Amino acid sequence: MEQIEPSRLPVRHSSCSFYNEGRDFFSVLFDDIENAQKHIHLLFYIFRDDTIGMELIQRLIKKSSEGVKVRVLIDAIGSHKLSKSARKLLKENNIELGLSNRPKFPFFFYTLNHRNHRKIGVIDGNIGYIGGFNIGDEYLGKDPKLGYWRDYQLRINGDGVQDLQQQFVEDWRIAGMSITKDRSLYPELEKGPISLKLEPTEGIDMNYSFLDYIESAEKSIVVGTPYYIPGLKIQNALITAARKKINVKIILPFKADHPLVKEAAFRYFLPLLEAGCEIYQYQKGFYHAKVLLIDDELCDIGTANFDKRSFHINSEINCILKDGKLLEVIKKTIEQDIKDSERLTIGKFKGRPILQRLKEPFADLLSYFL
Repeated sequence: MEQIEPSRLPVRHSSCSFYNEGRDFFSVLFDDIENAQKHIHLLFYIFRDDTIGMELIQRLIKKSSEGVKVRVLIDAIGSHKLSKSARKLLKENNIELGLSNRPKFPFFFYTLNHRNHRKIGVIDGNIGYIGGFNIGDEYLGKDPKLGYWRDYQLRINGDGVQDLQQQFVEDWRIAGMSITKDRSLYPELEKGPISLKLEPTEGIDMNYSFLDYIESAEKSIVVGTPYYIPGLKIQNALITAARKKINVKIILPFKADHPLVKEAAFRYFLPLLEAGCEIYQYQKGFYHAKVLLIDDELCDIGTANFDKRSFHINSEINCILKDGKLLEVIKKTIEQDIKDSERLTIGKFKGRPILQRLKEPFADLLSYFL
């Protein structure tokens, strides 16, 4: 596999754990919050004040009362359903709440669409989180329509957390919030056995990163994403890889959680299938994982979807891993997710419902904003 061009952040050496179910993610996150001594920094695209959201808020209030500094940053549009009462409760308990990317004039349309899609957690500067989970009951599989929720999340300990902290602080300041630098933000960190690199991006950079990884593949490519609307460059790169006899697998949800995203994705499927790519539609519930696995040697997990919004509009952050043992754990999860999926054939594709076919051209027109 060819050498990948490095991002602006260095390679770190950390301890790292992988989670793929909401109950496990929230359990370890809440334990880390309970043990926090100095500060808790949380950035989420979606933050709901439902059952799990209110449990998190109560835990944050408890830590704030103990003198732990708590800062919560949410996307202004993604978390618009966080109620006024919940926001007031946070502020009344000395928890700072910031809003990313408020829509504003004279560039209302752009600012309405430019979303901070990152999900970052930093506890005391030495424990970090990155991945697909937001704060809401659906991430525990409690949405009656979507059911079981599959997602991928990383917990980083030690070296590498400073890069997550740096991104949180930068986003916090961009949101118009102030933060005083002190030693607790960037403590001395221990190195661990896992090599990783954080890649924060603003639109177009993520498109080029994924393209580089795909073009470096020699044996296999696995893409896992809830939304597949990649544009022509990524699409053609995957088709080219498949024609070179590189095994290309794409895992997608069978169910859709937003209008027209499924129809927009289907516009890309026939050329992929004809080139020999394998497309799997997840049947167990909703598939929200964001993963790219190249030759079983390089794995990208983070917040970016394989869609035009993540590639060209959103603020994202991903983590590149090259550790063999951790990759084996992730690979086993991917294999299980494929087992829990149904393979889409050309015959099934051509037999899709007429109503869906009628929606597809309209969905394609709106594909940058889905």
